[in-house]
Amino acid sequence: MLKSLFIQNYALIDTLDIRFEPGFSVITGETGAGKSIILGAIGLLLGQRADSKSIKNGMSKCIIEAVFDLSAYGMQEFFERNDLEFDGKECIVRREITVSGKSRAFINDTPAPVSQLKELGEMLIDVHSQHQNLLLNKENFQLNVIDILAGDKDELQQYKRLYTAYRQADKELQQARQAAEQARTEEDYITFQLEQLENAALKTGEQEELEQEAETLTHAEEIKQALYQAENLLDNEQNGIVNVLKETTHLLDNIGKVYPDGNELASRMESCYIELKDLAGEIAGRTEQVEFNPERLEYVNERLNTIYDLQQKHRVDTLEDLLRIEEEYREKLNAITHSDEHIHALQQQCDQALESMKKQAGRLTSLRQKAASVVERQMKEKLIPLGIPNVQFKVELTPKEVPDETGTDKINFLFSANKNGQLQPISQVASGGEIARVMLSLKAMISGAVKLPTIIFDEIDTGVSGSIAEKMAHIMQEMGALNRQVISITHLPQIAALGSTHYKVYKEDHAEGTSSHIVQLDEKGRVEEIAHMLSGTTLTDAAINNAKELLNQSYRK
Repeated sequence: MLKSLFIQNYALIDTLDIRFEPGFSVITGETGAGKSIILGAIGLLLGQRADSKSIKNGMSKCIIEAVFDLSAYGMQEFFERNDLEFDGKECIVRREITVSGKSRAFINDTPAPVSQLKELGEMLIDVHSQHQNLLLNKENFQLNVIDILAGDKDELQQYKRLYTAYRQADKELQQARQAAEQARTEEDYITFQLEQLENAALKTGEQEELEQEAETLTHAEEIKQALYQAENLLDNEQNGIVNVLKETTHLLDNIGKVYPDGNELASRMESCYIELKDLAGEIAGRTEQVEFNPERLEYVNERLNTIYDLQQKHRVDTLEDLLRIEEEYREKLNAITHSDEHIHALQQQCDQALESMKKQAGRLTSLRQKAASVVERQMKEKLIPLGIPNVQFKVELTPKEVPDETGTDKINFLFSANKNGQLQPISQVASGGEIARVMLSLKAMISGAVKLPTIIFDEIDTGVSGSIAEKMAHIMQEMGALNRQVISITHLPQIAALGSTHYKVYKEDHAEGTSSHIVQLDEKGRVEEIAHMLSGTTLTDAAINNAKELLNQSYRK
């Protein structure tokens, strides 16, 4: 719960440092005194959007800091999950805003993103302002109330997982159907393209081999002539290199007896002779092999033209790319052929996911129906003492046309303040004062189901007065007794008198301008403040006596 609040240089506040007590507290003050400023500062601690215009005029930055006692609320998991220090007792939340518009947030002196601050804030404080009464008209709010009171968090999370799985399965099914339909429109085209590639009977490496063969066939005469001349130069009978080497070898071999180095030279020369003799024979063989074959050249060129035409058609540069495209067409055609089987398998998966989702939705509906019965009974019990003796309140659950992530239930709060009145949606028939009482009753029920440390009511008493206001105060008093902190910002003396702690917000004019302050009132201060609330600016003995009587009644109770 909120232990202390420190505000510096925010709006009309110079410096504010106030401690808050557990139980039921009230905050009073004239309109415009600064109660909304304090709520705005608390809102920043809860992760609301920062605005540099809220910084007090002439100051470079503002600071808002709060200390919370969390020892009784089991929030260790949040701090461990976000790697934040926590001693299990206190938590310090701070927000700083500069005139440049920069905002920084800290949780236990560790920098934190605003999203993290907002997540923590939702577990620390529930601020109920007048505009939140409008939420009562929203189906999502009504459903959330029922879910909280049903305690179906785990069941709802499981449903959401199954709903997501169903949506994914349905998405895959629809995509497969669309793909199959599109593919069928292209089946003839794919078949034709595949047949053309298959008829070409392409082979890996074929293009390079054919291109080389085409070059050889095109220049066959030129190649044959060059090979013949090369062979003749090496091995003709008169002055061929081979014969010259042979004779040279004999000369060197003959002088070997009288010139030992001649043997070595002869041996080396003989090696050259053998190598060139072999080379001459190989050239002769190649010469025989090379011949101009116009039929073969025509075939090779036709084959290459087929490959080039396919490459141009499919906009690729290599034969390997054509083979890859051929395989892709084959896979597409195979997919078309087996698409019905694939779609059938996906349909089964989708049906199974839908069935699992429906079963879980049924469990949710059952829990919500039980909670709805409890809400109907308890709302009557709470609203009758609040001045609606003939109240009728019903939680209507109807099936949604299309399931969504919250389930298959549509929630509608039906209301009538009259004994024989027709039940209608609460937004259509309830007055402002009735809605305020309904919201307070719902909050009281929710506070019993959710372990929320602090609840702030900002003028929830709008539209009520007298004994009804006193009874609303008793409800807030009871909520404050359940190990939580309830703070009510009020203009009604009946509510102010029942607070165990009373704070007053006031404005003060000085030379530098106007500033807002908040103080905790002692017994005398409470009497005077409540008397002012009863009689206005001028204090009368009657108002003071009336204030004392209100306080005495609250103490006796």
